[in-house]
Amino acid sequence: MPEVIGLVPTAGQATRIAPLPCSKELYPLGFRPADGGRSVRAKVVSHYLLEKMRFAGITKAYIVLGKAKWDIPNYFGNGLMVDMNLAYLTLSSSFGTPYTLDEAYPFVRSSIVAFGFPDILFEPDDAFVQLLARQLPSKACATLGLFPAEKPQNVDMVDFAPNGRVKQIFTKPRHTELTHSWCIGVWTPVFTEFLHTYISAHRQPAVVTSEVSIGEVIQAAIEAGLHIEAMPVSEKSYLDIGTAEDLVRAVQHYAFS
Repeated sequence: MPEVIGLVPTAGQATRIAPLPCSKELYPLGFRPADGGRSVRAKVVSHYLLEKMRFAGITKAYIVLGKAKWDIPNYFGNGLMVDMNLAYLTLSSSFGTPYTLDEAYPFVRSSIVAFGFPDILFEPDDAFVQLLARQLPSKACATLGLFPAEKPQNVDMVDFAPNGRVKQIFTKPRHTELTHSWCIGVWTPVFTEFLHTYISAHRQPAVVTSEVSIGEVIQAAIEAGLHIEAMPVSEKSYLDIGTAEDLVRAVQHYAFS
């Protein structure tokens, strides 16, 4: 079985909650035990994603750094804090999450990738366990983790069949009867190769005028005939701390959890 590797993009500029004194991925939310449980330390938002990857048995992850994000490797270092082996990749510019993820192509092209956004909080702890249990024995090239959507007009809505096969991704629809969005996923080298080919084609012409979302790439894969599956992993929606409203909710929740 191919190795499972975590992949975490951190190229976002956090313009909706700027200015911040640190990268938004290091925004403190809640606490973690330290000194063998004898004391506590602050816990940052991206710690929760890495923790859930580790819960699924994933021991290695690549974090792709955007500009001015050096506080992230300064904080996590080699990954001892999260009991993982962390490595960092850099990029000078990005035209969306797919471009950021493609920086890791030479390092993950032969692996199963576990993907998540480091500024999104979700439950349960075993979300990646569920996805890998579905993905590994299936013929799908990617499996998306679904959550109830509170604001469909702001996210990717997923239309999927009863057997889990994804029929279409709708990006920020104005009106929809769909109920679920996605924010985590696992995929095989087949999807990694498709992503790389897609990004290589869209780097031409050299000047890119608009950002591309990962949902658009997934939809392109579906239209190309790739088998994409999805499964609900939670009965609760997720919190995106990149928005002011969700950041307030997260601070209130984790202050007392």
